[in-house]
Amino acid sequence: MSATIRIVHRTGYSYAGGVTASFNEIRMLPRSTHEQQVVHSRIDISPVPWTYTYTDYWGTTVTAFEVFERHESLNVVATSTVDVQRHTSEEPRLQWGDLTSLDVTDTHCEMLEIGDRVAPPPDLLAAVAELRRTSATPWELAVAVVDLVHAEVKYVFGATGVHTRASEAWEQRSGVCQDMAHLVLGALRSVGIPARYVSGYLMPSRSGELGVPYAGESHAWIQFWDDGWVGADPTNNIRPGDLHVEVAVGRDYRDVAPLTGIFTGSRTSDMFVSVEMTRLS
Repeated sequence: MSATIRIVHRTGYSYAGGVTASFNEIRMLPRSTHEQQVVHSRIDISPVPWTYTYTDYWGTTVTAFEVFERHESLNVVATSTVDVQRHTSEEPRLQWGDLTSLDVTDTHCEMLEIGDRVAPPPDLLAAVAELRRTSATPWELAVAVVDLVHAEVKYVFGATGVHTRASEAWEQRSGVCQDMAHLVLGALRSVGIPARYVSGYLMPSRSGELGVPYAGESHAWIQFWDDGWVGADPTNNIRPGDLHVEVAVGRDYRDVAPLTGIFTGSRTSDMFVSVEMTRLS
């Protein structure tokens, strides 16, 4: 199976009273990988800024831009067409002892870091330690952790914000895809499995009619290391498939936020976001 998907992601800010300048970074263009190929992508920004595009440390395309004129709003539109053909092998490659080699611990040291944002609470750590004791391979444990988080944490839109810590979402047993990804990341890293955050999109209708645009939103899942990065979507408890489009990877949400920046000349701003996804084939 494969899919060709067009994504139109609109976002930006409105500023109370206007601003005199703004400085921003965008991570909204999909990555080309062995599982997806970008056919076309472009960024349109208004007011027209100075821009600079580069690839960051994690392999994500970043557009940095500056606006040095007074403006009351900032509008960004990222339009992309991506061919997706994901592989879903279910064959574990690594044993527990393999994770202690320098090839893993040194190469993927950043993806073993347990920062405040992803740190699991004590009761989740205890549950993961017990799963570690009974799991024959890292792959088996990763699947069990995804199952656990999916079962325990209910998806509730708006239950948390971008600054919410994983432990807070676990305590209230509700959150969004970002929280579930953070919980799984911290859990896997706690037992020595490198894991990274993935941001992107998921086609909202699996049986959607070709050529019909659907309202979507940004999505998050994880990848764990098993002699190669293996995807898992804890929000839906599935392996990412041909309807997942990968945009950015990093240690946690802070490394992949679609639009970040600062501005001068106003006290407040309001952000707006909309995503439109159309399956072309």
